[in-house]
Amino acid sequence: MPHQMANKRLSRTQGPRRALLRSLTTSFFLHEKIETTSTKAKEISKIAERMITQARRGDLHSRRLVAEYLLDPRVVKKLCEQIAPAYKDKTGGYTRITKSRVRPGDAAELSFLELVK
Repeated sequence: MPHQMANKRLSRTQGPRRALLRSLTTSFFLHEKIETTSTKAKEISKIAERMITQARRGDLHSRRLVAEYLLDPRVVKKLCEQIAPAYKDKTGGYTRITKSRVRPGDAAELSFLELVK
């Protein structure tokens, strides 16, 4: 029985799970709002909060750490130059999860994940 698991497995092995989270996080910063399942939204929120906190530092090392995870250089630039400076006085709580609907195909609970302005 796995106790004290830090992350959800999302019914995937490590490689596909990491690829999924990287892709969704990149899309989240690109569009600043996405709709996904509630479990995925919670996992992406954790990652996004850490990315914004890292990007707030504003130095080259933190920019490279963010670029190591995100898939698109345009998104890295947007995060470091637009999104992170907007939260320089805030110490956390950069994202909001709002429940939206139940998907008819598989009855999965969907939620919106968005940046708090």
